[in-house]
Amino acid sequence: MLFCTNMPIIKYKNVDINIDSKVILENVSFTLENGEFAYIIGSVGSGKSTLLKSIYGEVEITDGKAYVMDEYDLSRISNRKLQKLRRNIGIVFQDFQLLTDRSIHDNLDFVLRCTGWKARRQREERIQGVLDLVGLLQKGYKHPHELSGGEQQRVVIARAILNRPALLLADEPTGNLDSETGNYIMTLLHNICKEEKMAVLMITHNEQWLKDYPGTVYRCKDSEMNKVIFESNVQAPAPQATVQEIVQGIVQGLVHETVQATVQNIAQQAAQEDVKENEADVPVTEHNIEERENIN
Repeated sequence: MLFCTNMPIIKYKNVDINIDSKVILENVSFTLENGEFAYIIGSVGSGKSTLLKSIYGEVEITDGKAYVMDEYDLSRISNRKLQKLRRNIGIVFQDFQLLTDRSIHDNLDFVLRCTGWKARRQREERIQGVLDLVGLLQKGYKHPHELSGGEQQRVVIARAILNRPALLLADEPTGNLDSETGNYIMTLLHNICKEEKMAVLMITHNEQWLKDYPGTVYRCKDSEMNKVIFESNVQAPAPQATVQEIVQGIVQGLVHETVQATVQNIAQQAAQEDVKENEADVPVTEHNIEERENIN
């Protein structure tokens, strides 16, 4: 079930994570709110995947406070509670991990049966719902090898959200995909985050996604994880002029046009006066009369 509370989905405070006495990450503090999309970036071996594993209890928290959905204390969680926690977390793997001996429909049905869905009708409704959400409603009968890489990744996303988890963890979901398919997957993940009110924490090496699909960004480096800022490529709408500014512009334009017209009129009148004065100064002769008649 979705997590409906004002408490953070994830709250780490001064957390240390060690594996075989080796420090992977230390003094990690961060929160992930309900419906928030966040990225983790960093070089290979910097601790990104280890952090995700600590969230669903595969890697032990060595020190500090780590809570998921407020009620799960990862520093001292029991096996029974850990299984319950994992039902509320969806995981998107880079290498798909689909069951190759059965159809997409049966892959999803297997997960539902394993997580306690008894009624066949309810399972069918949920399977059709998630396949429709990821755009594969007509391909449930196919086996994984009959789908493209992008379609298989969509199946993995459908599988991850079957139980309507409060949290979706994605480990390089676009790493093996081309740019166009990767964009489709990123759009899908952001739509799920927004429409399903699901928190998403995603590992990526593609920093272009951080600009094209904005979210909170954390970088793992030198056994630390810190928040960083990336400039978004999503342009804000141009500011709209107020009615007062529009009217002022019109008035200024009219004034400018009026002044120009007045100046032009004065100049024309002055030129005409000069012509008249010049004509008055020229003595009238038979020759001048003939020139004026020719001009006229």
